[in-house]
Amino acid sequence: MFIHWGPVSIVGTEIGWSRGGERRGRSDPKTGNVPVEVYDNLYRMFNPVKFDPDAWVQLAKDAGMKYLVFTTKHHDGFCNFDSRLTDYKITSPRCPYGKDIVRMLSDACRRGGIDWGVYYSQPDWHHADYRNGAAAHARYIEYLHGQVKEVLGYGPTRMWFFDGLGGKAEDWDAERLLAMMRRMEPELVINNRAGLPADNDTPEQRIGKFQNTRPWETCATVGRQWAYKPDDDLRSIEECLRGLVCCAIGDGNLLFNVGPRPDGLIEASHAARLREMGAFLRKYGESIYGTRGGPFVAPDESVRAAGTHGFALPEGRWWGGSTHRGNAVYLHILRWPAEVIELPAIAERIVRHSLLSGRGKADVKQSAAGIAVRVAKADRDAVDTIVKLELEKKA
Repeated sequence: MFIHWGPVSIVGTEIGWSRGGERRGRSDPKTGNVPVEVYDNLYRMFNPVKFDPDAWVQLAKDAGMKYLVFTTKHHDGFCNFDSRLTDYKITSPRCPYGKDIVRMLSDACRRGGIDWGVYYSQPDWHHADYRNGAAAHARYIEYLHGQVKEVLGYGPTRMWFFDGLGGKAEDWDAERLLAMMRRMEPELVINNRAGLPADNDTPEQRIGKFQNTRPWETCATVGRQWAYKPDDDLRSIEECLRGLVCCAIGDGNLLFNVGPRPDGLIEASHAARLREMGAFLRKYGESIYGTRGGPFVAPDESVRAAGTHGFALPEGRWWGGSTHRGNAVYLHILRWPAEVIELPAIAERIVRHSLLSGRGKADVKQSAAGIAVRVAKADRDAVDTIVKLELEKKA
């Protein structure tokens, strides 16, 4: 679960980006539609009295999620934690809520058995020193390092999502920064957005292609906006599930975002969509959790209709993909370009097979030439027809 939240939810526009005023380090022809004097004072009205961190954690669990990543500070510079280095924060005397949201949510994650993760933006369009000349930016780097150290103090922290908007390592003194972070949290997973490769890649609002040589995680929204938007256009459950499955067969993870309302509640329609995904995982989670992508990779992964993006499925001969764990291979057939799915030959013998989703039985024939998989059209699942192959040896 990814959560983008802050005072901007009051006006229902995108976090950080809807702030008017200059964006040092950017060449945007125009900035946001919320005047800077309005945006920067929204926190004086931010009072999410219905925020229940345990309810958020329970929703993540209901959705089948195993970890949660929260926006401690976005590009707008507002801090959802009790930083000693700024008064532009949730615990400011000027903010009517006055409670440390990061403390409350990180504690709730540990109570609920969900791994705690942090989003932290290095860009900060509110801070006077950020990219405001060499001397000023040097002071900002120390501010940034100090805040990262503060937030790691809410640990244990399992993953860290930087968001540098393409900045270079020297913009954040990233080598020193990451070394400090690893001293504090040796097992911390850090993404690739601080100018260094670090531990994992981060395709955004699109599904990454098959890659099992380096970890990756797609970050995407359940609606169309990262922060709260009234009447947001939700992805269908079919699109959400296909995105989840495509991450798994590509050997990646999915970090799926919701934007809570200004009162602290998550929209009922958004919560319902996540619970629908959880229902799928309760049935078929064995084909997702703890698996790796492959060994079968469908052809034509890059063949897509013109203008498609995001969670749109490839076309051509592409049929889906597979995951594996132990002796089991799970075929996730998301589309049927032909009546028979033809797989290459493998040395290991298939000792049994079963149809996990859909109804009826799968027909699987193995020969020296390859593997042929058939499922009658009436027996296929509308979203993901899952065929389990059990091998005599490790998959």
